[in-house]
Amino acid sequence: MVKKIIITGGPGTGKTSLIEELKKNNFKCFDEISREITLKYREKGIEQLFLSDPNLFSQELLNGRIQQFNNSINLQADCVFFDRGIPDIIAYLNFKKVDLSKKILKSIDKYRYDMIFLLEPWEDIYSSDIIRYESFDQVITIDSYIKNAYKEFGYNPIIVPKDNIKNRIDFIINSLK
Repeated sequence: MVKKIIITGGPGTGKTSLIEELKKNNFKCFDEISREITLKYREKGIEQLFLSDPNLFSQELLNGRIQQFNNSINLQADCVFFDRGIPDIIAYLNFKKVDLSKKILKSIDKYRYDMIFLLEPWEDIYSSDIIRYESFDQVITIDSYIKNAYKEFGYNPIIVPKDNIKNRIDFIINSLK
């Protein structure tokens, strides 16, 4: 069975850079899909779907993450990495003080991951952009919601040290053994 591994953390903590490096090391990876959703809705005239309709955004995200999870099952690999997981949806809804749907809660129990690696806020590498609008103070708050969401659903996230990409990758790979 394929080991399903999450790389998570607040905005701008280096998740995508690690996923890209894992791909270069021939690991199977699924990219974060929130940017894709945001850009899709921008084409429809909605600047930030998460801010204007967090429930719709979260439903789109849930559908995409379930699809990624299901697509990972038949991969020919020992492990597969995901840039964020389903519990991240709960963290962000809690951050926005939005009620959780039963579908999301049921999905958390149904689609379980094997390991969680968490990247903590790191001001030295943080930058905002057209999609990443959060301030660094908000990143710190989001980090606490992410940690709580994973712990609440029985996960024990492994904190990835703040270091260069190579050393972070080595830490993750060595933790798999």
